Amino acid sequence: MSIGVIGAGKWGSALAYALSKNNSVYIYSRHSRDIENFVSLEEILKCEYLVITIPAQQIASWLKENFVFKNQKILVASKGIEASSGKFLNEIYAEFVSDANIAFLSGPSFATEVKKSLPTALVVNSYNEELSKEFASFFPDFIKTYTSTDVVGAEVAGAYKNVIAIAAGVCEGLALGKNAAAALISRGLVEMLRFGKVYGAKEESFVGLSGAGDLFLTASSTMSRNFRVGLGLAYGKTKEQIVEEIGEVAEGIETAYALYKIAKEKELYLPIAKEVYELLEGKNPHVSLKDLLSN
Repeated sequence: MSIGVIGAGKWGSALAYALSKNNSVYIYSRHSRDIENFVSLEEILKCEYLVITIPAQQIASWLKENFVFKNQKILVASKGIEASSGKFLNEIYAEFVSDANIAFLSGPSFATEVKKSLPTALVVNSYNEELSKEFASFFPDFIKTYTSTDVVGAEVAGAYKNVIAIAAGVCEGLALGKNAAAALISRGLVEMLRFGKVYGAKEESFVGLSGAGDLFLTASSTMSRNFRVGLGLAYGKTKEQIVEEIGEVAEGIETAYALYKIAKEKELYLPIAKEVYELLEGKNPHVSLKDLLSN
């Protein structure tokens, strides 16, 4: 198949590498790259299948300024909630693409390990089951693929786990131990699930690869940008300092702001997300820990 990958960062490059094992893959980003099969925006939009890895906060503006729908089949490989509007990515894409033409990728997947052909398992989520199966068939043998129709569950889990990963990084940075980390991550999983149910998500998405699988990965390793954000907060660094040091997008930051906004509007109990938001706003991590333990 001829597949176009939009976004040439670490994740986009990793997916292009994986998908090129069995398909012809082209890649595009807003900044020209001297890499194999790099093509123009006009050329990439001619591909029947598109994999989009643009960061969540940039998707709405990119679609408005650049996207032309030509009945392409799209796999969204970004995770997050738009901070300015509180919209999930499927809600943003719905303005430009029909449900029948779009799928969402979820599950544990560090780009560095994918580029080394190390094994993992991912879920392709779509309201169109045939489309899920189609995209799932494109992946190489070292990536086991499953399909699901629970788009909302995949979206909530993929976005929320980045916020829990920030909290886990704080836990690590404060040297609170493995007991505390396990307690935090399991509480985080329950919080994710409780939030997802408000939007009609299925419980199975949270106890499977999309939820627990991705959460356990992202909340336990310095390979995770969001985990490193938490480490920085524990060390007393500001959000701005951390972002500059990482030099990459950490989706959990803006997602924490989106969750805080949603929680206030809907009067939801999201204690970990609330503490992460307040940490990003400058709250002392030791005070935050005390408050989290008392809630």
